[in-house]
Parts: sequence; C-alpha cells; structure tokens
Amino acid sequence: MAGVGKTRSRRADTARLALAPLYLLAGLIHLLRPDLFMKVMPQAIPHPLTVVMLTGGAEIAGAIGLFVRRTRAIAGVALALYALCVYPANILHAVHDLSTGTGLGWAYHYPRLFAQPFICWWALSAGGVIGRDRGPSQG
Repeated sequence: MAGVGKTRSRRADTARLALAPLYLLAGLIHLLRPDLFMKVMPQAIPHPLTVVMLTGGAEIAGAIGLFVRRTRAIAGVALALYALCVYPANILHAVHDLSTGTGLGWAYHYPRLFAQPFICWWALSAGGVIGRDRGPSQG
C-alpha cells in the first residue's frame, strides 16, 4: 500500500503545480487590471474596488500557501471556499454577457460555470485535504 500513498502524493503535487500558477495569475490580474472585474461586481457589494483588490490578494496568498507545508491544507480549503463564494459573480457575469451579447459568449461561460465544482475539488486536492492516505485503521 506504500505505492498508493506515493500516487496520491504525486496527484496532490500535480494539482498544486497546475492550480497555484492559475490562482497567482488571476490574483495579479485582479491587482493590475481591477477594471476587468469591476464590470461583473454585483451592485449590492459595498466598496467594489476594495473587494476586487482583496480577492486578488487572497488568490495570491492561496497560491503561495499551497507550497508551504504548514499552510497547504488551509490554503486548499480557502481557495475552494473562495471558488464557491465567487460563483454568484460568475453567474451574474454570464447572465449579463449572454443577455446583452456584448461579452465572451457561451464558449467561455458554459465551461466556466460547470467547472466551478471541479475547481473546488482541485483546490482541496492541491491542498492535500482530499485524496490523502489515511492509513490502514481508517481504510
């Protein structure tokens, strides 16, 4: 069964190496081009620019946290919760774009909306929260 633990560890490493750069890039885009995100912020959100900047910082912190052993699990959970929390903004963005015909269209929004649960799973996997070997007593 030792090989199973190594396989799971490799899966978590692969998830981490694939996901962290995406969150890092998204975070940098939030900080460098907040105007792109201001368009999709729900009007009910107070201080939208501050929220965009904070979410960018959270994405960067989560990406970095995945590579620090002590913070890996909490970073994975935080990024999964983050993906869950921004889902309403993704839906609003899709509805606005698709209803006005001025946005990115179905080719972007359809995969994006249906990928969100996978992104949550991916963050938990990258953080080593799911898929890790729990030992023979819990098998």
